[in-house]
Amino acid sequence: MTMTMHPVAPGEPAPNFALPAVAGSGIISLDDYRGRSPLFLSLMLGLWCPFCRRQLAQLGTFEERLKDMGVDSLAVVATAPENARLYFKFRPTKVPLAADPELSTHRAYGLPKPEPTPALLEALDTVRINPFGDLPEPLPVSQAGKVLHEMDGYQYTQADQGDVERQWPQLKGLFMIDRTGVVRWAYVECATEGLAGLGKMPSTEEILQAASACAA
Repeated sequence: MTMTMHPVAPGEPAPNFALPAVAGSGIISLDDYRGRSPLFLSLMLGLWCPFCRRQLAQLGTFEERLKDMGVDSLAVVATAPENARLYFKFRPTKVPLAADPELSTHRAYGLPKPEPTPALLEALDTVRINPFGDLPEPLPVSQAGKVLHEMDGYQYTQADQGDVERQWPQLKGLFMIDRTGVVRWAYVECATEGLAGLGKMPSTEEILQAASACAA
């Protein structure tokens, strides 16, 4: 899988952003945190992505622990604010959310969007994954997403279809940004394992360790 973009790396300034909040009608920007607290920034895709839905739920399980360390959290969901509001009304998460359906933040942070070449499409049918351990066995990437949708009972909407057409096959990323606005830790999906890393997240312990170093 060819990566044509270079993600923001530790030691580099974090690009600013200003995005609509999912809760309420305000705008959330990096400047809201600068000089006040470190930020754990998660850049996700639209709600059509079953891996993202699970990762957002997982992020909510340790948001309070980060808060106790003095680190704020923000997850960027790549769908329209009203679409996100409807979904999270029924499936709330503790993580503060912002909406970015056009992936402007993902591009600013250099997250790769691989070319859907014949080789990539073939790999989607051969590389097997089970990133959350809830599949009965590792499945080809192209099948795993469908099975997770069925397990969730998730129904695609017209908004989802538009998001897919704009976004696929965009990759995701996590960034720990210190209070001066400098990236201190980064995790980019598939950067080390190729497609076998699709949907995976670092362990909670690794994220908390990065947060502790960033907050020191």
